Amino acid sequence: MKTLVRTAARPLVLGTILLGASLQSQADIGIISPREAKALIENPDPKARPIVLDTRGGYKDYFRGHLPTAHHLEFDTLRGTDKAVPVQYLPNDLTTALLQRAGVDKDRLILVYATGAELPNDEILSSTMVVHVLEKFGFKDVKIVDGGLPEWKKQGFAATQDYFQNPPGHLPKKGDTSTAATLADVQNHVGRPGNVLIDARPINEFRGEDEIWLRKGHIPGAISFHWARLMEKENTHKFKPVAQVKAELEAAGITPDKNIIAYCGTSREGSLLRFYLKHVAGYPHVRLYEGAWKEYVWLNNKSLPAATGGEPAGLKAP
Repeated sequence: MKTLVRTAARPLVLGTILLGASLQSQADIGIISPREAKALIENPDPKARPIVLDTRGGYKDYFRGHLPTAHHLEFDTLRGTDKAVPVQYLPNDLTTALLQRAGVDKDRLILVYATGAELPNDEILSSTMVVHVLEKFGFKDVKIVDGGLPEWKKQGFAATQDYFQNPPGHLPKKGDTSTAATLADVQNHVGRPGNVLIDARPINEFRGEDEIWLRKGHIPGAISFHWARLMEKENTHKFKPVAQVKAELEAAGITPDKNIIAYCGTSREGSLLRFYLKHVAGYPHVRLYEGAWKEYVWLNNKSLPAATGGEPAGLKAP
């Protein structure tokens, strides 16, 4: 599990500046505690502070209170209807403009957060979706604040109502195409030894027992592993330790040696599953089918095969 640790040589008591320098030297994608995030945000040098993104869908939630220096980047501004299919990712030029306006910068740490609460709250999915977009555009130093705003407050840290504007951001020159999978990738993936296709939606949607989708069920060959199984029940923005879910993942056949593609309804739930497996558990080969079920059910004149029924992978039937 990727985590940020303090060594004996650099304890917290040495001060915010040294703590910030220690944390910022560990450039990768993963999670960070609210306490560590607060130390970085309060760095006396403004140029050394991270870019903070509030990804919540409710703009009034941002007005009510947010992390200091947080810029509101509502996750769904990065998606729109394309060729009749709703909530598809925007073309790169539009996404680039939105990210630049948010001030994300290739040379700065980016902190991402939203709200955490008991199910059915799913605000964490907005954070992992935005992280997926950032990673796809080549950003390599991105952290989700573990537990989100509720954990920030629980630890006694104050929220603010002040607005904050970052300078225009500078994006990496090269993106990362290894993060995403297309329908063709999925079709070539299913049924091959060592490959796993994971549906991250709730089991009723996997089975086809819902009122949501144009067509019911799941992609044939997929297994069901609901994203919420990786999160704490009292705060769906707080990730369970890898040791706590390791046996459950193994029972489902989701192991580090596998080549994995995750998907869901619109790519948010799948983005969380991919984030956890790739950046928390350290699985080397995990991609996200961005088109998701919403695209799959519409393509080829709605002729692609669908399966119904099934049980959650790795769980014993009651």
